[in-house]
Amino acid sequence: MQSESPIQSPPFCCRSLLLSGARHNRWSAQLVKCCLLSTGCACYRSYPSPPVSHLIVFFLSQPVVEEKARPIQVVLANDDEHSFELDAAALEKILLQDHIKDLNVVVVSLAGAFRKGKSFLLDFMLRYMHNPVSDAWLGGDDEPLTGFTWRGGCERETTGIQVWSEVFVVDKPDGSQVAVLLVDTQGAFDSQSTIKDCATVFALSTMTSSVQVYNLSQNIQEDDLQHLQLFTEYGRLAMEEIYLKPFQSLMFLIRDWCFPYEYDYGLKGGNKFLEKRLQVKQNQHEELQNVRKHIHSCFSNIGCFLLPHPGLKVATNPYFDGRLRDIDPDFKKELAKLVPLLLAPERLVEKEIGGNKVTCRDLLEYFKAYIKIYQGEELPHPKSMLQATAEANNLTAVAGAKDLYSKSMEQVCGGDKPYIAPADLERCHEEFLQHSVRHFRSVKKMGGEDFCQRYQNQLEAELDEAYVNFSKHNDGKNIFYAARTPATLFAVMFVTYIVSGVTGFIGLSTLAALANLMMGVALLSLCTWAYVKYSGEFREVGTFIDLVAETLWEQVLKPLSEQYMEDNVRQTVVNSIKASLTEQVSQQTKLKTH
Repeated sequence: MQSESPIQSPPFCCRSLLLSGARHNRWSAQLVKCCLLSTGCACYRSYPSPPVSHLIVFFLSQPVVEEKARPIQVVLANDDEHSFELDAAALEKILLQDHIKDLNVVVVSLAGAFRKGKSFLLDFMLRYMHNPVSDAWLGGDDEPLTGFTWRGGCERETTGIQVWSEVFVVDKPDGSQVAVLLVDTQGAFDSQSTIKDCATVFALSTMTSSVQVYNLSQNIQEDDLQHLQLFTEYGRLAMEEIYLKPFQSLMFLIRDWCFPYEYDYGLKGGNKFLEKRLQVKQNQHEELQNVRKHIHSCFSNIGCFLLPHPGLKVATNPYFDGRLRDIDPDFKKELAKLVPLLLAPERLVEKEIGGNKVTCRDLLEYFKAYIKIYQGEELPHPKSMLQATAEANNLTAVAGAKDLYSKSMEQVCGGDKPYIAPADLERCHEEFLQHSVRHFRSVKKMGGEDFCQRYQNQLEAELDEAYVNFSKHNDGKNIFYAARTPATLFAVMFVTYIVSGVTGFIGLSTLAALANLMMGVALLSLCTWAYVKYSGEFREVGTFIDLVAETLWEQVLKPLSEQYMEDNVRQTVVNSIKASLTEQVSQQTKLKTH
């Protein structure tokens, strides 16, 4: 009997395919043969051909190497075009895993300004999720911090939106299972992002998360609240339906809190501090009241946690790698309270949209729908406070200048003013336009000369449009202009009547019938026009008749009348010259005879 060939380790291309099949219990003898004998794989020529049973034993003995969990970027940022794109395939790989795709999802997201330690904090959340039952989940003193990429320095690290590839399945106290997803976002207000970029990332993370952690430094300033108002409103605009409170939980996380003597570290002191910051007072300016009311109207639950500074070694050591021994004890103490507050099984907040629980499968579809909205042009573009103020300032100046022009023109050709010659009206228009432009330029405006010039050009264009309307209104007061349509129709009837009579007399009956038809159409049009003007009904028909009559007047009757008048004037001039010359000759003849 021929000895069987020893089993050798197959090349990587075949081995990866076979191991993938074995991992999912989908391999078979046919799969093994296809892998080794496929002409698409060059290794089959040199690889020995032992019996399939030996191959199966060999591959069953191979350890299955699981892919290491890592952050996956699911929303990609394009810095050149300032746009965002969803990596649907990467998100599907995470959310459509068989064991979690139908579970209700809990999404914890961190958002805020760049270089404020969001990724650093998320890595401690990962430690908790890997060891939630132990009090020592923070890890050893000399254990480097791994997970989401982070580093010290002043330049941004995270772009777009990243999701941890491992979705954690957690048993809740009521016996149900949920899938927990950790999300990291691009920091706001870096030197490469526009206000629209920041608003899009914050809005997307808020719309898709069940708990949004708003990461701030040292305090809650008024501009922090105004940016939160802008970003959440941008998210609310993108939602198809507006619910009473469209978003779920918001946690203000104040890092590097320096006033524990006023408000203690942690949740209790944070909530007291937040209550004072978000309090609406009667003596507050309306703008400040609106910001606070808007935030309360957007979130079902709002909290605040005060976290101390992690220590100088963390802030200043370029080689800091997250070891606990380098972190301040107060920070570690409060961190051990914060993370379970967000991720303990009894504290988990399941994602809901419109009152319905969202599964991992559903979340994928919401991501696709929301990113499509932000890729379109339906939503207004958020602007910086300076740009928005400058636009409002210039638009106010434009409105004032237009009002000045309208009032001046009303004094000349308003509703109760008589008809004015078109040349005089145009002269008044030019005078009032220049006066309005001077008024616009005299108003103090923000934005600079080039920015204001765009609005001056807009003003001039709008005033030219207004002049066209004033000119039409003035023409309507001209009795001859108002009578142009009936006069034209009468002229058409008269001409066709003469043509009909002449052609009928000389025996051209076809032309006579055609002339009679045109005369009948003109007569019917005249009667219809008169009814429209009297009753005000069928205005579209009246407008069409006016348009046809005006075309006939401009293209036929007016040129003919002008030509006729020109010929008459020319003939009159010639006759006058002849008469003058004849008179001069006669006088000279008389002088000679005398």
